[in-house]
Amino acid sequence: MNVIVLQHINIEDPGYIKDLMITDGVKLTTIELDEGQKIPTNLSNFDAMFCMGGPMDTWMENDYPWLIDEKKSIKEFVVNLKKPYLGFCLGCQLLGEVIGGQVVKSKNPEIGMMNINFSDNKKNDLLFSDFPNNITSLQWHSYEVKGLEKKNDITLIASSPETKYQIFKYQKHAYGIQFHIEVKKTTVGEWGCVPEYKTALENQLGEGALDKFDKESQIHMPSMNKYSKILYENFKKLVQ
Repeated sequence: MNVIVLQHINIEDPGYIKDLMITDGVKLTTIELDEGQKIPTNLSNFDAMFCMGGPMDTWMENDYPWLIDEKKSIKEFVVNLKKPYLGFCLGCQLLGEVIGGQVVKSKNPEIGMMNINFSDNKKNDLLFSDFPNNITSLQWHSYEVKGLEKKNDITLIASSPETKYQIFKYQKHAYGIQFHIEVKKTTVGEWGCVPEYKTALENQLGEGALDKFDKESQIHMPSMNKYSKILYENFKKLVQ
C-alpha cells in the first residue's frame, strides 16, 4: 500500500495508525506543507491519502497560501480519482469544504475527552460497522463542517452534542473524522507545546488544564488505540 500523508505541523502525524502502517510495511510519503514541501503532481500513483490536523484553519489562505494547492489536490484525489481518503480534524474540514460544505466557528469549542454518538448509518459502513454505538475520544477543535444536509453523496455516520458532522462519508471512499482517534500516549504532551493548542485548551478548561487533560487521555488511550486498529484494518479493505 502506497499512502500519501498531508501534514500541517510536524508533531501532528497519523499517530497510532502510523505505527500500525509502519509495522505493515506500508510505503508512506509525508508532505510537510508548513515547511514548504510540495504535493506531488502524480497523485494517481498513491493508493490512499491521509490528511491530518493543524493549528491553522481552512480559511487562512493569505497566511498559509499552500492551503490553496492542498484543497486542489484533495479535490483531485477524492472527487476526480475517487481514491480512499481519511481526514482528521483540519483534514476533515478540508474535505468538507472541498465537497461543497462550509467550515464555520463552533458555537462552543470541543476540547477534552468527549462522547461520540454513531447514527444508524454505522451498521452498513465498511469502516465503522464494528464500532459500538458510543465511544469517548479526544477532541481539540473550535471550527466544524456544516451545510452538507442537501448533498446526496454525503452520509452522516457520527455526531456529538456540539458537532453534527463528527464523522461523514463522501460517496463510498472518503471520510472526514472531526475528532482524534489516532492519538497515542505521547500526543497530548507534544500538542501542548504548540502555543495555539495550549491557549485553546486553557481558555476552555482553565490554567493547568494540560496535565489534567493528559492524565484523562491516558485513561481512554487503550480504547482509542483499539478503535484506531479497527479503523485501520477496515480502511485497508477499502483500499484493496
